[in-house]
Amino acid sequence: MTTLTSRPTVGRVRLEHLYRLRFVYPHGRAVDLEGGWQQHFYLAEGTCEGVLTGRFRAANAPLRRTDAGPFLPDIRGVIETDDAATIMFESHGYGRAHPVGSRQVVGTVLHLSDHPVYRRLNDVVCVCVGEVRSGSEPDAGPQLVLDVAELIWEPIGD
Repeated sequence: MTTLTSRPTVGRVRLEHLYRLRFVYPHGRAVDLEGGWQQHFYLAEGTCEGVLTGRFRAANAPLRRTDAGPFLPDIRGVIETDDAATIMFESHGYGRAHPVGSRQVVGTVLHLSDHPVYRRLNDVVCVCVGEVRSGSEPDAGPQLVLDVAELIWEPIGD
């Protein structure tokens, strides 16, 4: 029987960095629900730099289970690249409540595009790690920074 502390042998996993996404939430709302749950809705604006470089716009409707618990992001948006491509963006995961001042983000990212250069991303699974950084100004909201990497398929072997 496998336990959470055991480390079974698995195939190799390799990641290739695609881009860094930086964004803020200029508009947002939240409602408190039963049992301490909260439903949030935010509009996001930002940029990405790397293999994909351009402007990012999205909506995030994260659910939060308790005041101190993680957010469950549900981000849907668009990257408008500097070379005139449109890439749809979808992300899910956890926005962890720790550490204070630069909370952790982990998740998955999917892309869709009809542009010849980026169409290959249509069947690629990506992962992301990031931070929710406190705003530098007293009234400024947090800045989110996500590094997105492609999960590369490799044969498992014998």
